[in-house]
Amino acid sequence: MAKPRAVVTRRPPGSALESIESEAAVWLWDENRPIPTDRLVEAIADADGLYCMLTDAVGAGLLQAAPSLRVVSTMAVGVDNIDLAACTARQIPVGHTPDVLNETTADTAFALLMAAARRLGEGRDYVRAGKWDQWEPELLLGHDVNDSTLGIIGLGRVGRAIARRGLGFGMRVLYCGRHRQPAIEADLGVIHRDLNALLSESDHVVVATPLTTETEHLIDAAALARMKPTATLVNISRGGTVDSEALVDALQSGQIAAAALDVTDPEPIPADHPLVGLPNCFIIPHLGSSSRRTREAMADLATANLLAGLRGDRLPACANPEVYGKASPSPPD
Repeated sequence: MAKPRAVVTRRPPGSALESIESEAAVWLWDENRPIPTDRLVEAIADADGLYCMLTDAVGAGLLQAAPSLRVVSTMAVGVDNIDLAACTARQIPVGHTPDVLNETTADTAFALLMAAARRLGEGRDYVRAGKWDQWEPELLLGHDVNDSTLGIIGLGRVGRAIARRGLGFGMRVLYCGRHRQPAIEADLGVIHRDLNALLSESDHVVVATPLTTETEHLIDAAALARMKPTATLVNISRGGTVDSEALVDALQSGQIAAAALDVTDPEPIPADHPLVGLPNCFIIPHLGSSSRRTREAMADLATANLLAGLRGDRLPACANPEVYGKASPSPPD
């Protein structure tokens, strides 16, 4: 019997590709850049499965070009690049990679928080520019993380991991989201606030909510105006949750003290974008889950999802479980 055909849009880390090839005939886009849409449309025409990345748009048009498609598996937690409704209408399960990256992404969020609050990027640039010729009592004074208030927007798996780190630093931790979570409040000691109160009370705000139509530009000019002038904003969700133009204005005017971004809008962000040139904006290239162990775990889970779909089995981690005939409750924020 012929093997099912799988399209893989980027070489995954670790041994994932070898595992896929053991059960499927693989067409691989083996270049270190996103696959052009026309090439993906061509490749997927007779594919049974698609193993994709967060840089690949999987919309209704692409699905129409793939009449044999039985499973979509993305090497990411977020599925905002995939038309879930269109996949569900076609009874195509969509696999994603929750849980395996929670702690690594929370590490990144806290690293960004520390870097921005304590002005580490500015300090590095100061040394590199040859300006460090003496110790000064008021040189690059930042803001404390310990004994401060942390506000987390979205208390999902990653949000809870960030909260635990904040509590370890002696922080008072606030959260907001679509649903109040009393059990987690009792377990962790975090405090629920609505968005406006969280923004006004927090010394540091971390955005950890999925990108949806409701959360697009959630942090806009009005939201930034509610924050303290000494506040730090960290975004490790998706770039679209923050209005980039409003953030430029807030950082330039001193409306907030600093920002640290793992994700941007647009992404990748051009080197000449105003945010890149601001000394109080610390930007890294979407490295949230970027440890070798975690990325290989993501690749392996995405592989397990793909192969399960090709076999006709239930996906270990399915973003649209209603394709199996029983709806699941909405995931936590």
